[in-house]
Amino acid sequence: MTVHLLGIRHHGPGSARSVLAALTELHPDVLLVEVPADAEQLLGWIGDEHMVPPVALLGHVAARPSRAAFAPLAAFSPEWQAIRWANDRVIEVRAIDLPLAVTLAEVDEEELIADTAPSDPIRDLAMAAGDPDPERWWEDVVEHRGGDAAPSDAAGDVFAAVAEAMAAARDGTLASLREEQREAHMRRAIRKALRDGHETVAVVCGAWHVPALGLDGRTVSADARTLRGLPKVKVAAAWVPWTNRRLTTASGYGAGVDSPGWYGHVFNHPGASGVAQFFVAAARTLRDSGGLASPDDLIAGTRLADALAVMRGRPRPGLAEVLDAADSVLGGLDLVRRELVVGDAIGAVPPAAPQVPLARDLAKAQKSARLAASGERRTVEVDLRTPTGRRKSQLLHRLLALSVPWGAQVEGRGTSGTFRETWDIVWEPELSIRIIECSGYGTTVEAAATACLEERGAAATNIVELVAILERALLAALPEAIEPSISRLTDRAATDPDIGHLMDAVAPLASALRYGDVRGTSAISLRTAFDGIVVRILAGLVPACRSLDDDGAATMVERMTAFQAALAVLDHDARHRGLPEALEHIASAGGTRGGHGLVQGRATRLLHDAGSWPTTKVEQRLSQALSAGTPPANGAAFVEGFVAGSGTVLLHDGELLGVLDRWLTSLTADAFDAVLVLLRRTFGSFEPAERRQLMSVLMGQGAVASTGFGDDVDQARAQAALVTVRQLLGLPAGETVST
Repeated sequence: MTVHLLGIRHHGPGSARSVLAALTELHPDVLLVEVPADAEQLLGWIGDEHMVPPVALLGHVAARPSRAAFAPLAAFSPEWQAIRWANDRVIEVRAIDLPLAVTLAEVDEEELIADTAPSDPIRDLAMAAGDPDPERWWEDVVEHRGGDAAPSDAAGDVFAAVAEAMAAARDGTLASLREEQREAHMRRAIRKALRDGHETVAVVCGAWHVPALGLDGRTVSADARTLRGLPKVKVAAAWVPWTNRRLTTASGYGAGVDSPGWYGHVFNHPGASGVAQFFVAAARTLRDSGGLASPDDLIAGTRLADALAVMRGRPRPGLAEVLDAADSVLGGLDLVRRELVVGDAIGAVPPAAPQVPLARDLAKAQKSARLAASGERRTVEVDLRTPTGRRKSQLLHRLLALSVPWGAQVEGRGTSGTFRETWDIVWEPELSIRIIECSGYGTTVEAAATACLEERGAAATNIVELVAILERALLAALPEAIEPSISRLTDRAATDPDIGHLMDAVAPLASALRYGDVRGTSAISLRTAFDGIVVRILAGLVPACRSLDDDGAATMVERMTAFQAALAVLDHDARHRGLPEALEHIASAGGTRGGHGLVQGRATRLLHDAGSWPTTKVEQRLSQALSAGTPPANGAAFVEGFVAGSGTVLLHDGELLGVLDRWLTSLTADAFDAVLVLLRRTFGSFEPAERRQLMSVLMGQGAVASTGFGDDVDQARAQAALVTVRQLLGLPAGETVST
């Protein structure tokens, strides 16, 4: 009976090739792998045609899914290749690392920390060899082996050399308690394999553990004492897709590598020819993105990489030489790094593989919506007029309801149509944990999202939260969550004393009512709730605008503007009668009854824009606000409320501009200094073109139109334009279109 310890580096392509060569030579009876013991039943899926690495073993506490651990594997991981080799040959595979039930149990983390933490063994060995770069040293010594060399050379001596080196690195170090427990568990698994009668036992484990897994000098009783009484919890395990980006050290993964895409290339193309093939892939990538790369460039790049390796005393070109050569010859280094050095690969897990029902339903929904999970950030344009577009939108909104941010909605490009949504989507492996956490809400995405929104609705403390929940339910097409949300919203709106909360609610509600039909969403009961909120706002708007400080007035101005816009979206009856009446009370009131000048100015502007007040009345109110009897600060606040955000009204109405100009020039020096900051903020909000045109008018170099577009319109050209306008509006050719 013999035990062969194959010490590897996790995610090392050279280690993977050496392991395959050793297994082919040894042909063991059983394969023991450093994988959590309670995940052993999942290892049979490695080699399935639908299991595409990179993937990860996800273990989590059944009662606390957020307490979880990932064990990622790539195609170039030695463990993956070893298990696949054994599965293909129907050789028994055993997982021998400490179970997840132990590692995920609640323990005092300080108990697992040694008094003297061991140093990085690879760094120590590299420094001993005179190389300051441990990553590169390991590549030269191990990862680039097994290409041009014969298999026996790649496998025969390398593991003995690794074991000897690690023994020297471990000498004098003190392992943590957790490391002692893991190694005791692995030794116990090796002994069991020998007791079961296996003649040749192959063990694939991290190189650091090799010196500790020899059975000589370590008794069964000592290992039993180390493992006795360890706390355990109930755990579940499943396969989940992983990404190349999450394999990198930069992602925070402790056992990560700097360049997973490059390591995958090294594994698939070992030997000297791999450099030339990498340049071929780089040229293809550059051409696909619109760059240039000729055959001469590939030859020059390959030769330069070889020359750099010789100059730097390396046995063969590594990633540093390849990238330096590519940057010199091809350019486009950022693209090459992103696409080839790191890569955007994302794995796939067979639908039949163990996973929670919610994850399985999500996979079905993704397939139905033709929206594949990808580790690469991309923009997706969704057309809500198509069934597939609606399925995409509903799925993304349902996941947001579950706090699974697969996608983030962004401003659309090239269109303002309400039938289109634009999403930035990227699938992060951590979202798999969130899916497991949400599995308690339901077994399907729709049921879980509904239950989650109902729970949030029951806990909502104000009307704004309820509106947000209702809006999400409408966008996600969750009818079972819509009606309860409307009911809660109606009840809260009837009792909420804060008019501001009600005003904050109308904009999203109006949007849902106006555009809900694009999704086929029924909103009859929602319209009833909306109408009730509008009635309450109109009843309380005038009192709410009194006795406001500067901050409160600024907030009220925004709310009034949004309220009028919401009514305009629906062409609501209150826009034509109820709101103008309330705004007239606010704008016309004088003295302390009228409230803050900012609010009065905005009320006047809204009446002007809606056509509720004629221009003469607006001019009269502006003149009153800017009269000598009004304090300059109050007048400046009125001006800010009236024109802030847009100077168009002044450009098209010479009388209004004249009133404002005469008031401004009449201010004393002290009064001007007092209102300068406020006026600068007001006019600073105008578009640059508006400011330039206003300056030209005030300097006598331009003209302000007082009636439409002026009296110098070219009638022939205007009539030609009206023909097109009639066609766009669907009007008969001879019907008049008002300008």
